[in-house]
Amino acid sequence: MKLFQHAASFASIGVIAVITAFTVQVKNTQAIPATVNDNIIAANKVTAFQVDNKNSKLLWTARKVTGEHTGTINISSGTLNVENSALKSGSFKLDTRSITVTDIKDAEGNAKLTGHLKSDDFFAVERYPSADFVITGIKPHGGNEYNLTGKLTIKGITNDISFPATIKVDKDKLTAAAKVKIDRTKYDIKYRSKNYFENLGDKAIYDDFDLDITLVANAQ
Repeated sequence: MKLFQHAASFASIGVIAVITAFTVQVKNTQAIPATVNDNIIAANKVTAFQVDNKNSKLLWTARKVTGEHTGTINISSGTLNVENSALKSGSFKLDTRSITVTDIKDAEGNAKLTGHLKSDDFFAVERYPSADFVITGIKPHGGNEYNLTGKLTIKGITNDISFPATIKVDKDKLTAAAKVKIDRTKYDIKYRSKNYFENLGDKAIYDDFDLDITLVANAQ
């Protein structure tokens, strides 16, 4: 009888040992995917870079038959999202009320053109104080080169645009540069356009204008 009890005790101890070993093995097995998952999350972390509007700038150039005019528009805000040093999404906003003219040095002439650009003939800044760009497509071309597709809204009218851009990420700082050509008539800016008015002669203004954009952004 005692022999049977001893045998049963040994059997119980063996069962407990097997269960304990299995439990430890399961715990260790479960720990591996969690660690791997944590590493994946860390590797795929998306960092938001907030546009520094003081150090970012936009230069515009508009041409007419008799010459050209240049100026600036302030970039008021924006965010660029980066994953593993690669751009993933972003948007920025322009303050159309801040438009300036830089090529006319005469104060009276400068004020006249600036006021005209802010009027309904051009950007109608009182009704549309901002212009917006939202990235909808990103195609890397190696290194820091991309081709960006997005939606540009001016005067409440949105059109798709595409342009090349250079984007560099250095730790907590991002810089981006792009040159964009815009057809103003697509945004109901038709003043002195040969496509809408006849017999303009040398008073015609070309439909395309150029934007030279430099963005500086800091990681948040």
